[in-house]
Amino acid sequence: MSRFSNSPVTAVLGPTNTGKTHLAIERLMGHSSGMIGFPLRLLAREVYDRVVAVKGPKEVALVTGEERIVPPGARWFLCTAESMPTDREVGFLAIDEGQLGADPERGHVFTDRILRARGRDETMILGSDSLRPVLRKLVPEAEIVSRPRFSTLRYAGAKKLSRLPKRSAIVAFSAEEVYAVAEALRRLRGGAAVVMGALSPRTRNAQVAMFQSGEVDYLVATDAIGMGLNLDVGHVAFASLSKFDGKRQRRLTIAEMSQIAGRAGRHQRDGTFGALVEQGPGAFTPEEIAAIEDHSVPALDHLFWREGEPDLASIDALIASLERKPDSPVLRAAPEAVDLSVLKRLAVEDWVRERVRSPKAVGRLWAACGLPDFRKLGADPHARFVARVFRHLSEGTGHIPHQWFADEIARLDRMDGDVETIAGRIAAARSWAYIAQRADWLADPAHWAERTQALEEKLSDALHASLTQRFVDKRTTVLLRQIGAGASHLPVMVGPEGEVSVEEHVLGHLHGFRFVVEPDARAADKRMLLAAAERGLAGELRQRGDALLAAPDEEFALDSAVTWRSVPVATLEPTGNPVRPRIRLDRTLDVLDARVRAAAQERIERWFADRIAASLPDLATLDALSRDAAAGGRVRALAGLLVEAGGLVPRRAAGALVEALDPNDRKRLRKAGVAIGTLDIFAPALLKPRPAAARRALLGLDGAPPEGATVLPRAAPGAELEHGFRPFGAQAVRIDLAERIARAAHDARKGRTPFTPDPALATSMGLTADTLARLMAQIGFQSVRTPKGEPQRWVWKGLTPLAKPKAPPRDTSMGRAFARLAELVDD
Repeated sequence: MSRFSNSPVTAVLGPTNTGKTHLAIERLMGHSSGMIGFPLRLLAREVYDRVVAVKGPKEVALVTGEERIVPPGARWFLCTAESMPTDREVGFLAIDEGQLGADPERGHVFTDRILRARGRDETMILGSDSLRPVLRKLVPEAEIVSRPRFSTLRYAGAKKLSRLPKRSAIVAFSAEEVYAVAEALRRLRGGAAVVMGALSPRTRNAQVAMFQSGEVDYLVATDAIGMGLNLDVGHVAFASLSKFDGKRQRRLTIAEMSQIAGRAGRHQRDGTFGALVEQGPGAFTPEEIAAIEDHSVPALDHLFWREGEPDLASIDALIASLERKPDSPVLRAAPEAVDLSVLKRLAVEDWVRERVRSPKAVGRLWAACGLPDFRKLGADPHARFVARVFRHLSEGTGHIPHQWFADEIARLDRMDGDVETIAGRIAAARSWAYIAQRADWLADPAHWAERTQALEEKLSDALHASLTQRFVDKRTTVLLRQIGAGASHLPVMVGPEGEVSVEEHVLGHLHGFRFVVEPDARAADKRMLLAAAERGLAGELRQRGDALLAAPDEEFALDSAVTWRSVPVATLEPTGNPVRPRIRLDRTLDVLDARVRAAAQERIERWFADRIAASLPDLATLDALSRDAAAGGRVRALAGLLVEAGGLVPRRAAGALVEALDPNDRKRLRKAGVAIGTLDIFAPALLKPRPAAARRALLGLDGAPPEGATVLPRAAPGAELEHGFRPFGAQAVRIDLAERIARAAHDARKGRTPFTPDPALATSMGLTADTLARLMAQIGFQSVRTPKGEPQRWVWKGLTPLAKPKAPPRDTSMGRAFARLAELVDD
């Protein structure tokens, strides 16, 4: 990277809170020019603001992937490690957090800077003591200086959220966990600021300002705070001690624990650290506590490496150089990063190879592959996005179309939505901001850089407002400070009807697991007393959770949702199989701890399965049949179709599937309770009153027919096929009775000789002559003109799926076809 390989190199190593970054900033400003590479955009922005305050905005540059402020005469550069200008000569150069060379994802960047980035007059490498052994081998000329921590860091034990001291930072390792902790602090302590690496600098600064000014006393953050962010934190509490590292969930290393815990304390003021639980995987072991307090971090035995100046002669040469193994024993080949993964995906495309036939084109392709996956889409979707970008960069003027860029910016220019939605828009906007910073990718990059920056600022302000609204209750914070910790000790009473009161003030009612505020609660005390009530309800909610787990089946019911004691506790989400829906706990149960929620999920699932087996055994049997490998494909398919429809499908919907059934298939279906009728295929037992009611509840059907009804007026509730009634003109007939008439008609006919069916059956059911006529027509009969006053006569005109001819037709082609079909039909 630099020609000044002989410049003195100093490695400043030590734990956090040693002033290493402060030392580097002072050295930077003491030289005529300089550059520092940081691990985070947030940190680069923070130091940029500090240096600008001393040197002025015309002298200082900020260079990150998404932001580029480079005045013409800039002499001091603050950058992310990946964005450090590799061709600029500076008097002083520093690499911050050098131990990140051991990071599987980004380590190769830091290793490359450690090996090749040099200032003309001075080079400084900042990092943890763990870096010492590999640094001695990789940069033997470096002078290693140890910096002791200015203050003491000690273990303060496990403390629950409700007992954390003020000026505490709670560290979690996923956005979901951060939000959950912040929400709990809002209820317990009036609110918390939120800091995550995915936040824009503007949002992060606004959130930190609330904490630094004392507007809120707590900060909830990801491990991003371990990278030197300047925060006034007295205690660091770990919400958990494991994280997902992109491949697996694992426990934090000692180095990671020390880096994060070291944020506690400032300069010479001592700090403490701890966990939220005393036992289990979320608690510290004695060995970990001792190592953190003594700053005894295991030494690194390797750093990850990848060629910093890859061969651009061709795509294949580029890939080969990026996959080349390192020569040093303390270097390991870096795992395949996103940019290389995208490059390999594009390298197999013919159109890409056709456009990349020169080193310059290869370099342009490699630059496009370096577009970060800010939205965390995954390799394939991100590769498709990069492919579209490169297609534009390699055709026409070589610029991304103005209209596409403008449309995407306009699509993101919305301030509505919740925290997650706005954060997602900011992530997408970062991709376009990154593109706008590439000087030769757009026809007017300066314009679009300004537009994307303005968009990110608007979205950042909206996100800050959304975070504050969601996680900060300013009134509760003020009231709690007025009375100290007294609100947590106020007596909370729950009456027999669920009424919740604090010191004789009725605040509302507890309906199941949901607390509803009383509308006439005194406004002056409402927030404070509400926070106290929610804290005091913890014991009551635990008791209700235990009661739910022990509840007998009779206390559960299924209506529009699963209810317990008439309180909704779960909803059924369709999966295509009503017997096996996805059961999702009601959000009101979120107040229970994870163990009880998991047990409640199992209890409700077990109740639902037992209910299906008891009230809809035929449907349960069909569901089992649809998954029985021994039943054969035809039977499983038809059984699955019946289950999806709730045990009833029109025969025409089954089509050739029914015709293909052999006698053994039909026998198996009959044994499972299935009737294959002329017009419908169904389970007759489901038409009985109790199973029919359970079926309606399961399928969410409205308009139940009267219990025991056989024939309904066409406009009556339930006079539809989904309820088991088939419409014929002005009436609807229950399908099993319609099939009985169809069977009687087929039994009474003599081939194709006109006949008069016995009207007694239809008359006993209450069918009108018009209804009977329509039914006969649908099952394959045609009316024959008869003298006035004589009974109506019918002739068999078409072979229905149910009927089997008494005698085979003549040996014609049509007759042979009917005979073949008859073989597939079972009387």
